[in-house]
Amino acid sequence: MAVVISGIGDLNPLREWRIGHSTWDRWIGPRRGMPVVDCSNMAEQPKNPHDAYFRHVMSEATAAAGELRTVLPEAAAAHLDWDGMELQSCSFVPKELRSRYTDVLFRTRWDDRDALVFMLIEHQSSMDELMAFRMLEYMVAIWNRYLRHNPHARRLPVVIPVVVHCDPRGHRWSAPTELSDLLDIDPAMRLALGECLPRLRFLLDDLSAADVAALRARKLSVMAKVLFVSLKIGPGNSRLGQDLLPLEGELRVLIEDYPGEFDQVMAYLWSVGKTDVAGFAPLIDRLGPRAKEIMMTTAEQFRTEGRTEGRAEALLDQLVVKFGAVPDRIVGAVREAEAARLRIWGARVLTADTLDEVFAE
Repeated sequence: MAVVISGIGDLNPLREWRIGHSTWDRWIGPRRGMPVVDCSNMAEQPKNPHDAYFRHVMSEATAAAGELRTVLPEAAAAHLDWDGMELQSCSFVPKELRSRYTDVLFRTRWDDRDALVFMLIEHQSSMDELMAFRMLEYMVAIWNRYLRHNPHARRLPVVIPVVVHCDPRGHRWSAPTELSDLLDIDPAMRLALGECLPRLRFLLDDLSAADVAALRARKLSVMAKVLFVSLKIGPGNSRLGQDLLPLEGELRVLIEDYPGEFDQVMAYLWSVGKTDVAGFAPLIDRLGPRAKEIMMTTAEQFRTEGRTEGRAEALLDQLVVKFGAVPDRIVGAVREAEAARLRIWGARVLTADTLDEVFAE
């Protein structure tokens, strides 16, 4: 998986975006009078637990700022308005890529100039060898968007590209971080072309190269520290009750000071890990009764969801056997339905002559 912090836009720069006066006022903002990109394409809910947990934490400006401070050179970090980072309700990732990426956009200032900060988390079994090119696509797209809505601009806002890589298997990043390194040319031609070659290098934060102690030592918010460690060690882990013990202090802070945040952590770990209730005992026993209550509630929710998912698939099988091909709209409705509704529809299948009779209100 990887997280990208950068300016990003729709990969189709010719797409038309409509914006009304009230929306425009919202993006200009009376406090700064800073024009930014239109965000008419509102962010959709993430489709997998990695994305949902990432968006939940990194939508908070303090968490995002902490990660940027970690990777930016100190001289550059001094110019950004950290207190002025504002989350934008946007999604710029094309629909065909949203199973692999979730994005978060912030606006801020670089001294007295516009700046855009973008975060994108990538989930796939192997790193994107063309990430440097993808970063260029995103940056050009956001600049195109910016110019469409700021037609008198003669300069572009700064875009800071950062990739945070976290492979659950521990594999370190090995793909190019410089755009020119993707070009298929020999050394002699590279030397001859010199400054004619396109230049774009993104900053790389390789979490796979950092251990848990190093991540905890970073100057990040508590939520961001727990996020990064969980992304690193959570997927497929059958001994999370032991491996999360170093995070006892941070998790205790979440329980005591940030209501609901420990619930988010447990939901993510139950989704991606392979640790059962007994396996969590070493950690939960230390964290106390509130943690145990949250863990048991989360475990029961996932058991219920698992039963509901199984009931939905069984109902779909019944529908296909009795009525033939089932329209996509019905498949979607069945898979999103609650258990009580599935029981009603399941009973109707036995006597109904048509699909309409099964789903009649």
